[in-house]
Formats: sequence, C-alpha cells, structure tokens
Amino acid sequence: MTAIQHPAASHHLPWFITAPGETDILYTITTVLVVGTVFGLGVVFFRLHSLPERLGHKKLQFEIVAVLGLLSLFTHVHAFWVAGLLLALVDLPDFQTPLRRIATSVEKLSGIQTSPEEPAPEPRQPQPEAQG
Repeated sequence: MTAIQHPAASHHLPWFITAPGETDILYTITTVLVVGTVFGLGVVFFRLHSLPERLGHKKLQFEIVAVLGLLSLFTHVHAFWVAGLLLALVDLPDFQTPLRRIATSVEKLSGIQTSPEEPAPEPRQPQPEAQG
C-alpha cells in the first residue's frame, strides 16, 4: 500500500524531517549538544568558583578563603566570593615568625633553657607484670 501524496505538497523534503518510524537525527544531535553544553558550563562555573581557593592554597588565610567560597556557593551571595578572592590575592604579613625568634632570643639572654620544639614523649609499651 503506497501513500498518496497531496498534489500541493513538495516532492522534496528537507533532511531533518523524518519519516514515520525512523530515527530523528536532528533531535539526537540537539540532545547531545544541550547535555554537553550544560555539562561544560557546569565545569566552567565550578572551576571559576574555586579560583580563590586555588590562588590562596599556600597562604595562612586558606581556611578563611575556603569557608568564604563555600558560603558563596550555598547562599549565592557573591560578596563572599569577591571577599575570598581579594583575601586570596593579598599577602598577609607573617608576624608569628619574628615574634617567635624574639622570644627565643630573650629566653637565651635570660638563661632559660627551654626549647620551643621539644620532642613529644614516646608512648611506653605496657610491661607484663612479673608473677611469682
């Protein structure tokens, strides 16, 4: 049984119009393109969102930058992300090392023999009690 085509219908159909029961190629291409685009944009978003943490990785304020990044991710307040980015870009001065050296020098001058990095005592193994 052949389908009779209407005389006003075009005899040439474009490639994206599928026959009944055939696979819709345009729909398949569009689905793959949309899923790939959404996945790619998600990767770019999370990569950009973790920028302050990657910049401030070796700094003293890393934990603060990480918390600000998480707050901005879950609350959608962009001021937290900007604050984390600025904090990651700023090098905070190291006050602890000079103060520790001053304290060590003063201890040496005063004659106190304490070392700041004393080794931790090793745990003792329990000795079996002698019976007898």
